[in-house]
Amino acid sequence: MSILITGAGGMVGSHLIDYYSAKGMTPSEIIGSYFKPTTDISEVQDKATLIECDVRYFQGVQDLILKYKPEKIFHLAAQSYPTVSWQRPTETMDVNVNGTINVFEAIKVLRNMEKDYDPVVVVACSSAEYGASLTPENTPVKEETTLLPMHPYGVSKVSQDLLSFQYHFNDKIRSIRARIFNTTGPRKVNDVMADFTQRAVQIERGELDKLRVGNIETRRAITDVRDLIIALVLLSEKGKWGEVYNISGQKAYLIKDLIPIIKKEIGKDFGLFVDPVLLRPSDEPIIYGDASRLINDTEWKQQYSIEQTIVDMINYWRGKL
Repeated sequence: MSILITGAGGMVGSHLIDYYSAKGMTPSEIIGSYFKPTTDISEVQDKATLIECDVRYFQGVQDLILKYKPEKIFHLAAQSYPTVSWQRPTETMDVNVNGTINVFEAIKVLRNMEKDYDPVVVVACSSAEYGASLTPENTPVKEETTLLPMHPYGVSKVSQDLLSFQYHFNDKIRSIRARIFNTTGPRKVNDVMADFTQRAVQIERGELDKLRVGNIETRRAITDVRDLIIALVLLSEKGKWGEVYNISGQKAYLIKDLIPIIKKEIGKDFGLFVDPVLLRPSDEPIIYGDASRLINDTEWKQQYSIEQTIVDMINYWRGKL
């Protein structure tokens, strides 16, 4: 079997490579596409066949799928930052929407050549699709909750989600939509926990004296990336084709309550300062999903505590900075 991971240069993609490599798959069986990676791909380059491919352009995506004929495709490639989507909405829609179309259309091309080609496609969608529906009285949100995205990134993910359903409904492609809630872990950059843990190591080293923060009064259900990987793999094996699944941690943490865990790990107290640059025009007060459909269909369980995730992220930055 060969698998294709688009967005292999991101945190989730790199950990997915780690997972399949640890299961005994060879680099020739794990195909990873990347473009402008957000992680250090040298950490996984010996575990997979890495190929530069901008999913916005159909020819490159088609070439990948025609050459390797993957039995599983994890479509993770995306412009994945809400703040960037306000600055570059056209690029966000192009990567996330057209990139998804290109993956499915390439599958159709190969199917026209080989009628029995029938891959499983797990598409990384997002909790950002729920947007304004994420209110304290409405959480944890179920998959049937109204989608009311609050930024261009969320809109792009709704489009990606519904396109994936459409290709299943009309073309019978075995797609599964994974609405991923806040996920973090080693190699993550540009989310609250990555920023906090990186700056904490700088405080530990005496390079900073305060922690730069944005809005710390929000609540987030946080999942360790290694638990997310298990969920994605289980969905590829046990999920129902065409279905949508929330992948969410089972507890919503107040962001400011995570700071004492960081202080304890580095053994230093520190002050905070709010940087206006880190404050968004709009921000969901709580992001927390009901993952019971995922749990019932796949028997997924979280293995990593928030404390373990924070410790592992701090240790990662200690070695990386």
